Amino acid sequence: MATNTIDAALLQKMFLAGAKNLEAKKEWINDLNVFPVPDGDTGTNMTLTIMSAAKEVGALAVPDMETLAKAIATGSLRGARGNSGVILSQLFRGFTKEMSGIDSLTVEDIARATQRATETAYKAVMKPKEGTILTVAKGVSDKAAEVAEETEDIEEALLKIIEHAELVLSKTPEMLPVLKEAGVVDSGGQGLVVVLRGMYDALTGKVTDFKIEGVSKAKIAATGKNTGAAIENVDIKFGYCTEFIIMLDKEFDEKTEESFKAFLSSIGDSIVCVALDDIVKVHVHTNHPGQAFEKALEYGQLTKMKVDNMREEHNQKVIQQSEMEAAAKEETEKKEEKAPHKDFGFVTISAGEGLSEIFKELGVDEVIEGGQTMNPSTEDILNAADRINADTVFVLPNNKNIILAAEQAAELVEGKKLIVIPTKTVPQGITAMINFEASRNAQENADTMTEALSTVATGQLTYAVRDTSIDGKEIHKDDIMGLSDSGLAAVGKSIDQTLLELVDAMMNEDAELITLYYGSDISEEDAENAAAKVEEKYPDIDVELQMGGQPIYYYIVSVE
Repeated sequence: MATNTIDAALLQKMFLAGAKNLEAKKEWINDLNVFPVPDGDTGTNMTLTIMSAAKEVGALAVPDMETLAKAIATGSLRGARGNSGVILSQLFRGFTKEMSGIDSLTVEDIARATQRATETAYKAVMKPKEGTILTVAKGVSDKAAEVAEETEDIEEALLKIIEHAELVLSKTPEMLPVLKEAGVVDSGGQGLVVVLRGMYDALTGKVTDFKIEGVSKAKIAATGKNTGAAIENVDIKFGYCTEFIIMLDKEFDEKTEESFKAFLSSIGDSIVCVALDDIVKVHVHTNHPGQAFEKALEYGQLTKMKVDNMREEHNQKVIQQSEMEAAAKEETEKKEEKAPHKDFGFVTISAGEGLSEIFKELGVDEVIEGGQTMNPSTEDILNAADRINADTVFVLPNNKNIILAAEQAAELVEGKKLIVIPTKTVPQGITAMINFEASRNAQENADTMTEALSTVATGQLTYAVRDTSIDGKEIHKDDIMGLSDSGLAAVGKSIDQTLLELVDAMMNEDAELITLYYGSDISEEDAENAAAKVEEKYPDIDVELQMGGQPIYYYIVSVE
């Protein structure tokens, strides 16, 4: 029997199945990374992005298209990591814009939604490149438009769409020579196909497990104490954990919210009150749940009411993720009240104790631990910016794979301006900070800091995790690789010798300073010996040695 429509309940299952399929195959997708470095993380980034949405989607008890669309879009946008994750979140964002206002999806709806998804994703990328996940997404939307004129059977349509997506994916090496030389298809495009396959398996009944780990785990309450630990009866002042949602039919402004919270405080503690559009989520520990319900009825109808007797429970029940976020936001606001206000603030991403300390010394307020092996999410960047009591916050991604997530944060930030300086490497981030001057306005600083990035060249020394060929150079597992701004610059067996070849490839006639930041796998003595060899080869150029402490990369090199 043909399936002509997909309702919200079925689409929820399909989305969760797509997320789980991606999670199961993330390491395989990581291995498709063109450069055989130990930080190929496309699969990881896409998985973390979709799982951020899946946790919100999985928490919906009885979804409709509107609430499902919001959960998918919001969860993926805030959880987006890396270029592939941001593009995936934009695909979801575009798709879900077509979901609101309808009860179920038809093949025609899917065609419109995939078209909007592709358009949204392409717009998010400043210079779209074919042979990537974008090309596969376009193949999906083009095929969806074609099959919408041929059939109303969604199962038949989706299978044809996926098969075409796989065909487009197989052609990506012909569009990007670097893929062809490495003998792989585009990893982001493969990730998208994996998601679609998972969704199809749920549609056809092949997959029936839609549980997402982490959705039902105990969270941290507004008090900041762990709610997962067993509670002795004698320690419980208020015995009933009371939760409910108010479906508002009256205005619920800040003054009203403060008044309602004051009432709840008079009858209990552990209060979390979160207003989201036309609903209010409430959690309170009280000895009189009925009084909380009675007061809430003044603002609208109640739903999802739940009362647990904590004296009979060993652990408190789940508090919704949105409540955690509200508590965290409240804590952030308290910190900001204490911190002096200033015109400018700075967020940077750094991996390594030494590098982080350098940024702090240059005036950075918030250092997010991350970089190559773990790209921070859009939400990580937003939270860091929120903790800074400044009108304008500059973000230094220091990695080309984090820039899109930072730009997405700039679109979502509230209450301040967020400016992304497109630093692709740590040395560029350091150069940007050195060129900041408090006497300039925000735009003048943004222009000056961005212009300064061209004055520094960056190199990185790491090891290969597999055999491959890049730029005509044969690479074998465990070889030492020197990567410059323009690509693979050196390959060898010796760290020091490959470092010298990398520096040599980076040199130019205007070079005045070479800086070596040594990583966590290099001893200070070995680093000093390597620096001495560089000084010997380039006696007329200053050479500085800094402890970076970064993982994965033996050395990060800058030439200015």
